[in-house]
Amino acid sequence: MTEPIQPAPGGAPMPDTPQPDFAAIKRRQQTTWASGDFAIIGVTLQIVGESLAEAADVRAGERVIDIAAGNGNATLAAARRFAQVTSTDYVPALLEKGRARAAAEGLVVDFREADAEALPVADASFDLALSTFGVMFTPDHARSAAEMKRVVRGGGRIAMANWTPQGFLGDMFRTLGKHVPPPAGVVSPLQWGTEEHLRELFEDVAGSLRATRRMFNFRYASPQHMLQVFRDFYGPVHMAFRSLDELAGAKLEGDLLDLLERSNTGGPSSLVIPAEYLEAVITKRSELLH
Repeated sequence: MTEPIQPAPGGAPMPDTPQPDFAAIKRRQQTTWASGDFAIIGVTLQIVGESLAEAADVRAGERVIDIAAGNGNATLAAARRFAQVTSTDYVPALLEKGRARAAAEGLVVDFREADAEALPVADASFDLALSTFGVMFTPDHARSAAEMKRVVRGGGRIAMANWTPQGFLGDMFRTLGKHVPPPAGVVSPLQWGTEEHLRELFEDVAGSLRATRRMFNFRYASPQHMLQVFRDFYGPVHMAFRSLDELAGAKLEGDLLDLLERSNTGGPSSLVIPAEYLEAVITKRSELLH
């Protein structure tokens, strides 16, 4: 988010602050999330999708859209509750993983390649929009929030699980940012994990907003094991290492291992890292058409 232009000393106006190139940033992000194989990590987060489906009170027959669905955790949770689910993501390989998971359970889901900031669906065409650690990574927060508001009918719900700035993922992204700075001018995705930011984005349509802090436990054999899995398969970590030379990569590795060791509550023989996220359910005012 750019700051208002302030006068320079002596009264002369300062040059305009350049706006972020959201299209270029999105292309880089799409490449990042397509790298590695997020589905390897994504399946471990399934419990979050189940919890979100319960918090959102998914009902049989409801029209549900999972936005930035990844490999389909919230998609599967809603389909298991007999909802009519449309699963969307802009990484085709992840949609294929979700499609295979749904087929293995005999679940009927409509999978569509789609950008969370420009969903190819009609206004007010869903009863519920879901997102687990997905929409939060869009570069233009206002635009992606506007799409969620647009596609949900009046009286419908928007439910999200977003990592918090104070939690483990906040620490991890700050560690990555010391070595590979994030794009200039883009608001941190972790702001989606604050109730204040959600109220700012959704207050124009929200009849109610319920936010609950929850914990997800990452479970791996050791700090070295988790780092290797994230380095191989988690796009932001994978691409960070790819962008660094050997010496810089070794420094990042050391900092991440130190973070994992400090965050571990599982003792010396395993790794358990509690990671805080915000579970939010927004009910759209019923008098709003879209």
